[in-house]
Amino acid sequence: MTQATTRTTSMRRWGTRLARFTSRLASYAAPIAVTAAALSWSGRAEAQEIQLTGPLAGAPAVRHEKLYRQGRFELAPTMSFTLLDEYNRTIFFGLRAQYNITDWLSAGVWGAYGAIQSPTNLSNEIASNASQESETAVNIPPKGNNCGPGGNQSCSFTNQVAQMQWIVAPQLQLTPFRGKLAVFQKIFVNADAYIHAGPGFVGLQERPDCGAAGQPLCTDPKSFGLASRLAVAPTFGLGFNFYIGDFISLGVEYRAIPFSWNRSGFDTAGGPPNGNFPDNKIDSNDQTFKFNQMMTISVGFSLPTHPRISE
Repeated sequence: MTQATTRTTSMRRWGTRLARFTSRLASYAAPIAVTAAALSWSGRAEAQEIQLTGPLAGAPAVRHEKLYRQGRFELAPTMSFTLLDEYNRTIFFGLRAQYNITDWLSAGVWGAYGAIQSPTNLSNEIASNASQESETAVNIPPKGNNCGPGGNQSCSFTNQVAQMQWIVAPQLQLTPFRGKLAVFQKIFVNADAYIHAGPGFVGLQERPDCGAAGQPLCTDPKSFGLASRLAVAPTFGLGFNFYIGDFISLGVEYRAIPFSWNRSGFDTAGGPPNGNFPDNKIDSNDQTFKFNQMMTISVGFSLPTHPRISE
């Protein structure tokens, strides 16, 4: 074999070896790349805190906002309607006066008088179909016109059902929500939603106690009719205000005043064995709990007439 042939054979062998090495290196390249990417990946992504500088640093979320409540005194005539009445409906006319300490906290008082009393259809049906049988003599007034403690009231069932005569309620208001409402994207009005709570003092007209020692019998005409009583109860609810001007607003409000009273004037409880049966007496045992409810509409007038403007 010549020297040239030997050199050619050697070069072929080295070429074959280089090709094999290159092939093996290519087969390891993909796993090496994946491993390198995994090692370079951070375990947790963290957002960089942006420090706001310049004229916007510390600026409020809303600027030049009208503060319709803060620092203003409000007077609002009101009209209220009782809801879900069994025997008598009442329409109240009243006034709410309050001072808005901040834009979200107010203190005031609401008072109203029950100017319109209207018996329900149930009361009218009982009055027209009442009989004077012995078992109803305690609950149904006798015929005539000499009923009531003074003997000067007409004898009718509708005249013995209880009534709410007046209400006085000191209260606090919290206003957590406010914003702007749009009607068909054409009319815009500022509005807020609030909750209120406080003690309620309710003047009642209710059938007087009878049947006990020193009191007239419950079959006596004088035991029928109405007498005054004061009820104290919590009052609470929620409402909405719509500001149609800088110092005028329209409001709608729901109010609850839960307490016990004898709305029908019937003898329903107090007797043996467990006090759940008639005992021929009218007293506090005959009072039943009711979640008294009403809706109120109001027109508010605020002073000063121009609201404050935020920064």
